[in-house]
Amino acid sequence: MRIEQSNEILFSITTEDVQSEAIEKLGRKLNEEEIKIAKKGLENALMFNIDTVYKTIFFEMI
Repeated sequence: MRIEQSNEILFSITTEDVQSEAIEKLGRKLNEEEIKIAKKGLENALMFNIDTVYKTIFFEMI
């Protein structure tokens, strides 16, 4: 049995991931202020599934 490292990343969302979703959902990339809003939304919504996370952060921009 392999022992997991305590610093192992289990899940990651990059700025590129958020920008791809923005292009798909909003038809454009986000600016720096919108990236900050997206980051805050992700931090506040980590208890939800990923679709709910994206809906939460993009709701702020509509």
